[in-house]
Amino acid sequence: MLQPKKTRFRRQQKGRRNNMGIAQRGDQLAFGSFGIKSLQYKWITGRQIEAARIAVTRYMQRQGQVWVRIFPDKPITRKPADVRMGKGKGNPEGFVAPVCPGRLLFEIEGVPFDVAKEALRLAAQKLPVTTRFVVRRDYDMQNQNV
Repeated sequence: MLQPKKTRFRRQQKGRRNNMGIAQRGDQLAFGSFGIKSLQYKWITGRQIEAARIAVTRYMQRQGQVWVRIFPDKPITRKPADVRMGKGKGNPEGFVAPVCPGRLLFEIEGVPFDVAKEALRLAAQKLPVTTRFVVRRDYDMQNQNV
């Protein structure tokens, strides 16, 4: 499961979930020729990211290369069941990656267009956000040099 090796503070404030604006960074393809881009605000857990990554690599049969562009570094706390109100904040339960619209989640390189599209479709099914398939602007569809 994805999580930071060390954090400065055990607990973090929740922050605002749905008026962060559109992504200011991580919104352009930087490594691969294909990617999926988020269209919603959401918290994505480490388990969801890992499930999507496994779906992509399994479909691509370990050809090409995959980059995960998000990392869950925000700790989420939860109080146990049947506990009354008060008595402080709960214990850290897991980590999430806050995602804005426009943020690239995964990138792929080294596979044909149709393989990349299907692999990223399978990844998008594992994620709690609606996504869009994006292609590098200078990608040549006629002669796919793979």
